Amino acid sequence: QVQLVESGGGLVQAGGSLRLSCAASGLSFSKYTMGWFRQAPGKEREFVAQIGLSGDCTYATDFVAGRFTISRDNAKNTVYLKMISLKPEDTAVYYCAANGYLQPRTTEEDYDYWGQGTQVTVSS
Repeated sequence: QVQLVESGGGLVQAGGSLRLSCAASGLSFSKYTMGWFRQAPGKEREFVAQIGLSGDCTYATDFVAGRFTISRDNAKNTVYLKMISLKPEDTAVYYCAANGYLQPRTTEEDYDYWGQGTQVTVSS
């Protein structure tokens, strides 16, 4: 079965950086668009970034502001999210997801598979 396993979360001070990883198995990784979402306490899950089959990227426009970079390594079946200049408001559970669409998708309903999430906590 399909599994997406996130790692790399943790506690970091404001201004710090983290790199999240998501290892995929059970699917033809290179044929899937991969995305990152996040859910802060008391809030709905929101789109962060996605990367298509050819490496084209889409980012949330309201909070990423050049601080996050999504990338993928098809040889390792892994997608990454590099985050710099982290802020306390970035505190959330970060989820990896996969969808089979060719065009960018930013809504969670369009994603077929999800990981369990990794906690990112940014202290002030």
